[in-house]
Amino acid sequence: MITLVLGGARSGKSAVGEALVTKCGRSVTYVATADPANDQEFLARVAQHRQRRPSDWVTIECGVELATAVAGLDGVVLIDSLGTWLARWPDFAVNVASLLEAFDRVKGDVVIVSDEVGLGVHPTSEVGRAYRDALGSLNQSMADYADTVFLVVAGQVLTLKGGHHS
Repeated sequence: MITLVLGGARSGKSAVGEALVTKCGRSVTYVATADPANDQEFLARVAQHRQRRPSDWVTIECGVELATAVAGLDGVVLIDSLGTWLARWPDFAVNVASLLEAFDRVKGDVVIVSDEVGLGVHPTSEVGRAYRDALGSLNQSMADYADTVFLVVAGQVLTLKGGHHS
C-alpha cells in the first residue's frame, strides 16, 4: 500500500506520516531526504523530528539516491520528504518512473510525505517558480500512483483519495 501525505509548512504532515507507520505494527525504516547543512533553524527542525521517532526505527539518510535507498526494503517505509529530496536535484530534474519502480520493490507499505507548495505565496524568483512547478508535477504523479492520499491542513487530515485516517 502506498500512502501520500501532503501538506504545507508546519501543517503537521510529518507527524501524520509518523502516526500512520506507527499503526502498522511492523518494523519501520525512516528515509530522510533533507540536507540541513549549516541552516540552524532547519537543524533544529531535524532534531525535533529525530526526538519524535521511536528508537527502534532504522534511519537512512539518502540524499538524491532515494530510489536506490528504498528499493527492496522490507517492512514499513516512511519517506520524509519529497520536497527536500527534489530540492537537491540540479534543475529539479528527477526520474519519476525509476522512483515508482523502486517503491514497487519495497516489501511492505510506503508512506511518502511531501510539501504542497501550490497553496502558498507566488514565488518571486525564477528558481522558486521552477521548484514549485516541478514539485507540483511530482506530487501529481505520486497522487496518481498512491492508493491513499491525505492533505494535512492546520493539523487536520483530509482524505483526498482512498482510505481514511483515524
